[in-house]
Amino acid sequence: MARARRGVVAAGGGGPVVVVGLTGGIASGKSTAAAALQACGAPVVRSDALAREVVAPGTRALAEIRAAFGPQVLAPDGTLARRVLAERIFADPAARRRLEEITHPRIHRRMLRWLQERRGEGAPAAVCDIPLLFEAGYDRRGGFLDRIWVVRVDAETQLRRLMARDGLDPAAAAARLAAQWPLEAKAARAQLVLENAGSPEELAAVAQHAWRRLRQELGLADA
Repeated sequence: MARARRGVVAAGGGGPVVVVGLTGGIASGKSTAAAALQACGAPVVRSDALAREVVAPGTRALAEIRAAFGPQVLAPDGTLARRVLAERIFADPAARRRLEEITHPRIHRRMLRWLQERRGEGAPAAVCDIPLLFEAGYDRRGGFLDRIWVVRVDAETQLRRLMARDGLDPAAAAARLAAQWPLEAKAARAQLVLENAGSPEELAAVAQHAWRRLRQELGLADA
């Protein structure tokens, strides 16, 4: 059962925002679900997009990453060399934790500002798409999530999709999966599990049904 709470508190007009934390695992279909929610009118913020903003050229976070990992993690144009950094952090848990120390607090602050803006607009509910929701402690970070939805796919399909999507061999793909919580562990701590057992269109329908049900819970007309 989702716990009742007051929602995001901010100065200005508007009432509380019921905040859904959407997560899953790498190559589980979470992005498909997020896009489907956005398509049916849900306000959605993606932590991956915020992560790119906080490490843009000229930011303090990018300077801290360069200091921590060396100049080789910067591309010739001064942007973050994501593939180089990914190879480093997936092979070294301590390096991954250091990167998270630099980026996650900044992402969190931007996410809260975005939620405050939605509250000011009068949005009754919003979705935060957070791939590393549990791994980064967002379920404990200030208690700002009202409920958590997890996109789940079976392990064999997840591995196959990851290899195909990112061009990884089985060992590299397995290492990336091992860096995240197993999907079953995430599902056990969720208020709702969105099963991804079929096509992208079927998953989209599942996600949109969940959003309509949430709106009904809040006493709102179907979007």
